[in-house]
Amino acid sequence: MRLFLKLLAIACLGIALQGCETLGLKDDPDSADEYAGWSVGQFRSEAKEAMDSGNYEKAIKIYEALESRYPFSESSAQTQLDVAYAYYKNDDAESALAAAERFIKMNPRNPYVDYAYYLRGLVNYNRDLGFIDRYLPTDTAQREQTSALQAYQNFEELIRRFPKSRYVADARLRMITLKNNMAMHQVHVARYYLKRGAYIAAVNRATRVIEDYQRTPAVPYALQVMKKAYENLEMNTLASDIKRIYQQNFPKGPPVAEHKNATVSHRIWDFIGFDD
Repeated sequence: MRLFLKLLAIACLGIALQGCETLGLKDDPDSADEYAGWSVGQFRSEAKEAMDSGNYEKAIKIYEALESRYPFSESSAQTQLDVAYAYYKNDDAESALAAAERFIKMNPRNPYVDYAYYLRGLVNYNRDLGFIDRYLPTDTAQREQTSALQAYQNFEELIRRFPKSRYVADARLRMITLKNNMAMHQVHVARYYLKRGAYIAAVNRATRVIEDYQRTPAVPYALQVMKKAYENLEMNTLASDIKRIYQQNFPKGPPVAEHKNATVSHRIWDFIGFDD
């Protein structure tokens, strides 16, 4: 009899707790499903409005809710791309890359998969840009180039896989900029070694520019570093050879100025030398 009464008490307690929980949910306005009853069209319309107004966090929230509620809708693949782009616009590089990678794995034959490849490059291309980079003409070649290299490889893969993609032309232009920046970065490192008397290291870095980044605006600057390094090492024959090569190829000096129409912000950046 006692066992029966205990079981009955436990059952009643369970029912009471469930009732309290239910009442608590009803009384809590924050727990209500704000998207209850929304159609796919309403989700997409609200998300687009949020994107157009620059409220990317809201757009992300709506897109994620749409994807969870209608995972098998005809527009589910497009939603995955949309949320990846929203992450990118919200400066959430890691989430944007993860969303793009997920789309590629889940939709390898989707007609818009080339955009996912392009978006990966775009995210890395603009990665780590802060306030100064966005609003002042700073020298990005002085920065660490890990993301730049990754972006270059992303665009390279896009072109290899989808040579007829509408994004190839833009990707090629961005690759030129990236390659020029990576080359100048090596020059900055070579100059760093030169200033500190590490002349062999300076020569090695400058040589890398000439071998790996031919036909970039960085080549004449790399030759200048090599000439000075050899002079400091008292390797006069090599210094003369570099001088001759420089004069033959760049008789009027570097064809592209390091900082075209250099601004005050450029000079401040050079003075600070963040990556030196």
